[in-house]
Amino acid sequence: MEQTAIKSPRSELQKVAYSSGNLAVNLMSQAFATYLVYYYVDVLGLRPAWVSLAMVFHGILGAILNPLIGHLSDRTRTRFGRRIPYIAFGFIPLAAVFALLWTPPAANELLFPYFIVFVFLYDVMFITVVLNYSALFPEMFQSIRERAYVSSWRQMLGIIGMIVGVAIPPLLYSQIGWGAMGGAFAVLAALFLGLSLWGSRENPEATQATFRITEAIRYTLGNRTFVMYVLGSFLVQFTFALLPAAIPFFTKYVLEREESFNTLLLGAIFISAIPFVFVWGKITSKFGPRRGALAAVTCYMLALLPFGLVTETAAAIATAAAVGIGLAGLMVLLDVMLSEIIDDDEKKTGARREGMYFGMNGFIVRWGVSLQAVVMGLVLEYSGYSAHKSIQPDSVALGIRLMIGGIPAAALLLALWFFYKYKKT
Repeated sequence: MEQTAIKSPRSELQKVAYSSGNLAVNLMSQAFATYLVYYYVDVLGLRPAWVSLAMVFHGILGAILNPLIGHLSDRTRTRFGRRIPYIAFGFIPLAAVFALLWTPPAANELLFPYFIVFVFLYDVMFITVVLNYSALFPEMFQSIRERAYVSSWRQMLGIIGMIVGVAIPPLLYSQIGWGAMGGAFAVLAALFLGLSLWGSRENPEATQATFRITEAIRYTLGNRTFVMYVLGSFLVQFTFALLPAAIPFFTKYVLEREESFNTLLLGAIFISAIPFVFVWGKITSKFGPRRGALAAVTCYMLALLPFGLVTETAAAIATAAAVGIGLAGLMVLLDVMLSEIIDDDEKKTGARREGMYFGMNGFIVRWGVSLQAVVMGLVLEYSGYSAHKSIQPDSVALGIRLMIGGIPAAALLLALWFFYKYKKT
């Protein structure tokens, strides 16, 4: 069954408004991932083992919730649509829960239960809102040209959100406190999610999915094109997680620079990525998502290799800037490729199943963060690294170079093969 046409937002302003939701998404997710454990462990004094256990459950819960909420969204039918009601009724509670994460009770005995409860609530609300926001993208924008253009705006604004979520918190919590920082970020996120909602449209005639969840999962994982895509996406996301985690070790033990140099390297990646998202958007429009992905993976992979050799700070910054160029392409292309898969699935099943596809994608790629933690632990362990040593053996620098350059490049080489096998049916 062919999808019923839907009018895209009538103005460029509405397209940018929809895209601005990604700023809120990345702002919250980066602040959560970068500072929450530090806040509860180092500032509030919660036992690290308890927090680690809670974060393991956080990862498992998030992985499970993605396909469940996606399936529920696909089967929803209201006069307001399938996706928009979840966003409309969820974005303010999501912002409120995010703010409450940073305002725990003073009583120590309540701190861990509070952490568990509000991380759980944050997971539920974040996945509900963000999955439905993402699921609107293939439905609202149906041509490759339009998808590439809007994806460029989404990723550009998302990068700004990442920068704010990582770089701004130390400036705020040192001046106004953690609770006020969380509240300020929550208000900012709610404003951009509300703006995104204003720019959103939904096709009221989109065919509702009727599969049971087991059938929906079977049809999704039985889609060979999706499997090729999601395996490549998993490997790409693994490198996205490994790169920023390895940079502090690279700065300290390879370049032998102060911690503030981390900001320069990460800044070079993000700043170079911002203008290139629009370049990759044009490449995608002209050559198609598959060719664009192959070019972006190749560019990203080749840019990482010099990390295995550079010794000077200027060369390290130039390498980081080159990495940002390829990374920008993959940020733009991944959702465009998944949208193509969803379009083809509709022809086979007669239903629009954006929720399940984004949910299963989220379930699988989420484990890339776990793989990153395993790889880092093994490399540091077997290279002879010890946090208690003032001087590390030479093998540590070699292991770190492998971790930031060689291993990601090998993962991307395998991703290149999966994306080569990705073909529309």
